[in-house]
Amino acid sequence: MNLDALDDLDRFPAYVYDLSGLRTHVAAIRDAVGGTELFYAAKANPDAEILRAIAPHVDGIEVSSGGELTHVRETLPGIRLAFGGPGKTDEELALATGVDRIHVESPRELDRLKGPADVLLRANLPLRTPNAALSMSGPFGMDEDALDACAARIAEHPHITLRGVHAHLASGLDAPAMLDLAHRIAEWAIPWLEARGIDDPELNIGGGMAVDYTSPGTRFDWRAYGAGLAGIPARLRIEPGRSMTAYHGWYVTDVLDVKATRGETYVVLRGGTHHLRTPVTKGHDQPFEVLTASGPESPATLVGQLCTPKDVFARDVPVPPLRPGDVVAFAMAGAYAWNISHHDFLMHPEPAFHYLR
Repeated sequence: MNLDALDDLDRFPAYVYDLSGLRTHVAAIRDAVGGTELFYAAKANPDAEILRAIAPHVDGIEVSSGGELTHVRETLPGIRLAFGGPGKTDEELALATGVDRIHVESPRELDRLKGPADVLLRANLPLRTPNAALSMSGPFGMDEDALDACAARIAEHPHITLRGVHAHLASGLDAPAMLDLAHRIAEWAIPWLEARGIDDPELNIGGGMAVDYTSPGTRFDWRAYGAGLAGIPARLRIEPGRSMTAYHGWYVTDVLDVKATRGETYVVLRGGTHHLRTPVTKGHDQPFEVLTASGPESPATLVGQLCTPKDVFARDVPVPPLRPGDVVAFAMAGAYAWNISHHDFLMHPEPAFHYLR
């Protein structure tokens, strides 16, 4: 995105989403993964304009709550939906009528599903994932005994059809690691499904494609990933979220104060991590550009307005001389940013939202 587009903002903080760049990026992913079904994980950023920009290039949307399900249906009527996530309530399962696939997380959840429904059973497999940012174990999915129990119950239920397995086991992996994991999942899942009479097995191997906030120009190798998936003899689906939208959002704000305390310099910005929680959640320095100042750089810590020492965007990073009124734009703010932030803490004003089409 051309940063000159940020010059005309009338108030701060503001989120700016580059919809044109997003469409180009998602279309390239669509082309790279070939015959693999591509669903967008709405949890990464459910903004209605983001969803509309992505919709022409994906096969459907993955939702993880009744609220997301209702929002996506209202925003994109008729689009295919997959409904995942642990702890689905009876009310949410009732809303799921007509959903393309429901990802069943436990035998009890299956017992509460009335049908008709096409389901994938979520598997919590004992496969190691070195270097993963997150391992999706614990409450997610089922071990082999519970999977066997669910398959047996489905075989006796005329209104529920077992289509395959969902196995999103890790996040933050590069393409070679993701491919290795996908093939190991398939080695277990395809024989397991075929033994239960599923002659057209489906595998949803989730999302979790690596996004490197320390190197914004580094991207997941979608072309290699798509080529590697083509060798798996099953109907495949992936559900990327962060790796689609992270690169196409900016959080832009201005400097309120600059002060030195105990030999360290702090730049206090309007807003804070109640708007952009990503750096606190991930434990990194959020990449940024200073738009209105230049000169010799020196270390400073960029913080927000909140009454907590955790309200930090970037720590001890080089910046030019900054004064109140200067403008800073934080990049890679298009995923798990506004939508996971604790907006009401201290009741500061919400940011503005702008869309570059």
